[in-house]
Amino acid sequence: MKNKKNKFKENILKKEKQIGIWSCLTNNTVAEIISVTGFDWSVIDMEHSPNDIQEVLTQLQVMEGYNTEPVVRVPWNEPVIVKRILDMGAQTILYPFVQNKDEATAAVEATRYPPKGVRGVMSAARMNRYGHVENYYTVAEQEICVLIQCETKEAIKNIPDIANVEGIDGIFIGPSDLSSSIGKIGQFEDKEVQDLIYEGLELCKKSGKPAGILTGKKDYAKKYIKDGYTFVAVNSDTNLFARGAENLLKEFK
Repeated sequence: MKNKKNKFKENILKKEKQIGIWSCLTNNTVAEIISVTGFDWSVIDMEHSPNDIQEVLTQLQVMEGYNTEPVVRVPWNEPVIVKRILDMGAQTILYPFVQNKDEATAAVEATRYPPKGVRGVMSAARMNRYGHVENYYTVAEQEICVLIQCETKEAIKNIPDIANVEGIDGIFIGPSDLSSSIGKIGQFEDKEVQDLIYEGLELCKKSGKPAGILTGKKDYAKKYIKDGYTFVAVNSDTNLFARGAENLLKEFK
C-alpha cells in the first residue's frame, strides 16, 4: 500500500488557491459537513479550542473519505504532541507563535524521523495504515506539510530566515495575535495591522513560500486572495453558527 498523497501540500507549493475554514466546535459531524461542502482544507484547532486527542482522531477519521485536507493546529511547538498527532494520521501541521529560525527548525525536526529529526517510531498506527504502507519511515516526510504561524511584528521581520529552513512548506500570518503584539488587539482593519499583514505577504513572496491567513470578512478574504495569499481560511464554524443564529433570531424578535 502506498502512502496517502497530500494534495493540499502539492497545491500550495504550486501556489494554487486553496480555500479553507477554521473548525473550533470539536465535533465530527461538523467536520463531515465541512468536508461534504468541499472546502480545500480545514483547521482542526487545538490551541484555542477544547479539542482533545480523541476528538481530533474522530475528526480525522470522518474527513478521510473526502478531499478536504485536515490541518491540525497543535497547541504549541512541542514534539510529543506533534508525534501523537502525526501517528494518528494527520499530514499537515500548523504551528502557532513561531518567532524565529531556531523555533522553525525545531518544528520541522518534530515531524522527521532520525537522523533528520526527533520523531519517535511507532510500528503500526493510523499514519502507516497499521503497518500496511510500504517504506513509511523513509517516505513519510514527502507528504507531511509543515506550516508556521508568524503572529508578531518580530516574527514578520524574521520570515526570510524562517522560510529558509528546509522543510517549511508555508507561512501563515496570524492577524489576531499580530494586532495584539503592537498594542492594537482586535483592530484588524487598522492600517498598521494591515501593513504588517502585507509586509508578511511580500516577504513570503520574496522567499518563495506560499502565504496563508484567516479572516471572517468576505471582502478582506477576496482581497487577500487577489493580492497573492495562497491558502485562505474564509471563516470559522463557530462564527458561522453564532452569527447565523444571531441574525436568524433578529428576524423574529
